[in-house]
Amino acid sequence: MKPFLSLVLPVVLLAASVAAAQEPFQKLKPVAEKLRPLPFGAVRPEGWLKAQVRQNLDGYTGHLDALVPDLIVKDDIYGRDRLTPKVKSKDVGAVGEGGDWQVQFLWWNSETQSNWRDGYIRSALLLRDSAHLRRLRTYVDRILATQDADGYLGIYAPALRYRFDNENGELWAQATLLRGLLGWYEATGERRVLRAVERAVAATMNAWPAGSAHPFHSVNPNVGGLSHGLMFTDVLESLARITGRSAYRDYALFLYRDFSAATLNEDAQYQKLVNASLPLKGHGVHTYEHLRPVAAAYYASGNPALRAALDGFLQKIARCTVPSGGPIGDEWIGGGTADATKRGYEYCSLQELQHSYSELLLKSGEARWGDAVERIFFNAAQGARHPHESSIAYLKTDDSYAMTGGLNGDTSNKQQVRYKYSPVHQDAAVCCVPNAGRIAPYYVQYMWAQDAEGLVATLLGPATVQATWKGKPVTIRTETGYPYGYTLNYTLEGARPGFVLKIRKPAWAKEVRLNVPYTEVNGYLVVRRAWKAKEQLRLELEPEGAVATDVQGAHYFTYGPLVLAHPIAADSSVTKTFPLPGYRDLHYRAERPALYRYAAPRLVPAGPLRFRIGAIDPQSGTAVSLELVPMGGTILRQVTFK
Repeated sequence: MKPFLSLVLPVVLLAASVAAAQEPFQKLKPVAEKLRPLPFGAVRPEGWLKAQVRQNLDGYTGHLDALVPDLIVKDDIYGRDRLTPKVKSKDVGAVGEGGDWQVQFLWWNSETQSNWRDGYIRSALLLRDSAHLRRLRTYVDRILATQDADGYLGIYAPALRYRFDNENGELWAQATLLRGLLGWYEATGERRVLRAVERAVAATMNAWPAGSAHPFHSVNPNVGGLSHGLMFTDVLESLARITGRSAYRDYALFLYRDFSAATLNEDAQYQKLVNASLPLKGHGVHTYEHLRPVAAAYYASGNPALRAALDGFLQKIARCTVPSGGPIGDEWIGGGTADATKRGYEYCSLQELQHSYSELLLKSGEARWGDAVERIFFNAAQGARHPHESSIAYLKTDDSYAMTGGLNGDTSNKQQVRYKYSPVHQDAAVCCVPNAGRIAPYYVQYMWAQDAEGLVATLLGPATVQATWKGKPVTIRTETGYPYGYTLNYTLEGARPGFVLKIRKPAWAKEVRLNVPYTEVNGYLVVRRAWKAKEQLRLELEPEGAVATDVQGAHYFTYGPLVLAHPIAADSSVTKTFPLPGYRDLHYRAERPALYRYAAPRLVPAGPLRFRIGAIDPQSGTAVSLELVPMGGTILRQVTFK
């Protein structure tokens, strides 16, 4: 397998030279997206994907309000508890030092609530769970009832809203809330919800007019909620797709321009991105989510200067990506490069970078972004999720030798409590668990897309898609164990003359077998045929074991889309229990700590998705045979071998 770095677009030198010569935010000729997303709910998970969404819904995703009621139930931050000038502090349970930065606690609960509900809404809709959907309909009714006459939906009383020169959560609280409501609208078709979102966005666009307002102005360059607010772009892009109104994308371009002009310590500002010598330094989740607004600004403008910024951004992210696809940030990138042992990644960052690559897949149609999405979801995301309990790791390393609070057992920083498994992580922030409930539904949403000719299988796995083509329904069911099995059986119903099916060919698949004629075009298997009323297609992908090298020069092993790891036996200890039975925080210590060294590249099959390699025992210096398994499902493990 090629190193992950090879997935990244090369810097376009011509575009970089143009960037220096012209106004980078000038709207020239917008770039059309190559693929059209399907409404949320058109794709439903099957097989192991459905089981995982169910496990989450039966676990922390369906019960987070009972696990942290003070943050979700008692603080009606979008309603009666909207923030006023009198509110100076909130207790969110996080461990940290005092300082001005704690003003961000004021908006934290909006993120916790709305990101959680986004994942909760989407999970319940995908599973059509009637009990949870009744609860969520009550929530939707209640949140819409908080909408002011001018359309405002948010967390601030009139005396504060849109009047900031420092840290605030205005756009961020709206973005997280409206993303969930749009998911509800797309799956249910309830026009009242879409109208409420449109009115809320109009209120913000009127309060901060494009071209004259400065929503990202701050006298303090170190801000959290303010920088997160750039993700209002997600809402604008969704509305542009739903309504066809270009004004939403124009406003996204304006937001990125103002964000870039502000004095902020953020990586994604234009002038920093086109400076190839400047490494990524910021808070990881900010940096990786901001990839979407940069891409949105380029596609809205067609300006090659912004294309140069996007390409530069992607190169920088590649240098910060470990073998599993996880982007470092624990919680700061700090100018460093990826290191599978010494640098961790945040679960929030996994969701955000996966989402960003999914958007690049839609916008560009380039198959390689599907490989990048799958790399994160199948490896880093599964490998930071507890295999047996409803909990996740807030921070995780590819090479994970201890999960006792600090990085691989480090105890020097008493404030570092994130390297453990928890259904909440309230001592750090209740942000990663809500995002852990979003990551599978967002993967499912991007599994299929449309183009002018038909449907495109963009991400692989078990699912059923129901769409329309030329006004007629088309259903495709995919039965597969992928990525743990490599045969995909497609059942198509409703395909008509002229309909074209495209299936993304994974970059690792050297050989494919399809039981119908096809052509291969730009990384996709293209099937054009005289379709029967019901058609069966069988696709077989041929995986092989491979050895790759990471940015530190260490070796790691892959099999198809899976990154392999040597599992390390560990002792567990319960550090906290919750009033809700079955939920607890866990630490893990290795029974026999050992950092094995690389010996030979040969990967020997030892059973279904089990392999053996030769390695050197660091204590005895002798050759040993190590077992490797997919890193998803491991707790302590060794992924890289120096």
